[in-house]
Amino acid sequence: MAQVVAVIASTHHPFYYKASNATGEERPPFADEWVEKVTNFRATLTAADPDVLVMVGSDHFHQLWLDNMPQFLVGKAPFYDANWHNEEREFGLPRMTLAGHEELSAHILRQGIDAGFDLAFSNELRIDHSITCPIITLRPEADLPIVPIYTNIFAPPLPQPHRFVELGRTIRSLVESWESDLKVAIIGTGHLSLELGGPRQFGPTGPDPDFDRRAVEWIAKCDTQNCLEGVSLENLWEPGNATHGFMDFMLMMGAAGDDTPADYVDTLDLFHTMEAYFTWYPGGPPEGAPTRTYEQGAPA
Repeated sequence: MAQVVAVIASTHHPFYYKASNATGEERPPFADEWVEKVTNFRATLTAADPDVLVMVGSDHFHQLWLDNMPQFLVGKAPFYDANWHNEEREFGLPRMTLAGHEELSAHILRQGIDAGFDLAFSNELRIDHSITCPIITLRPEADLPIVPIYTNIFAPPLPQPHRFVELGRTIRSLVESWESDLKVAIIGTGHLSLELGGPRQFGPTGPDPDFDRRAVEWIAKCDTQNCLEGVSLENLWEPGNATHGFMDFMLMMGAAGDDTPADYVDTLDLFHTMEAYFTWYPGGPPEGAPTRTYEQGAPA
């Protein structure tokens, strides 16, 4: 059977690529620290040495719109084009073509439906920065095949938070039931507190630092019970108008396993948002793998 060698969750800031490559006066003052943190985080995936990446993200109204909005969608194409024109223009993101893994996509789709999730699928999916940004930060060579999974965290009615947790558990189970000798990393990206277009968008921190601290603790400890008791579709608006993206972190908590502390935790308070990075090694840290405890990586 396939082996899950890493479960990884992070934010997906679209300006990282531009900031990390800027020079001279155009290089922001926080770029060096950001690059150092991402480089250390990248080493967690490198040490796991996966063959395939299952990538969980959310379309930012690029391909999925109000005329057709699936709650959970699996890409099953042989390759995926990225990014979109506005992402090239606004964030300086490069155009990319990523190989797909059709066999694993088909397995997740068929078995996921049988497990109780009415998954949509696309043979013509084009992906955006929720998936390409973690590729850029974690695997800039972009040389591994992917299985993209999109969730709806933007267009109500949204799935309840517990469904994200349940889907994460199911994805982990389905990957481990796949008859293959390949090693798989499950990678998902979401948001902590986030405001888009609102009055709290460009503050010195994320719009709700208290929520961010609680969220990092929930994720780092995989404290699914308290997390589910603390968030709802109704109150996730309070930390910021785009904070429903936190449910993708909850999905990754489901994949990591209840009460399973992350092997690697780090954060960076970055003007209008907190960046956060988590890695779990289901079989234990590989030799030479970087580890960082919650106490070392928790926000101050």
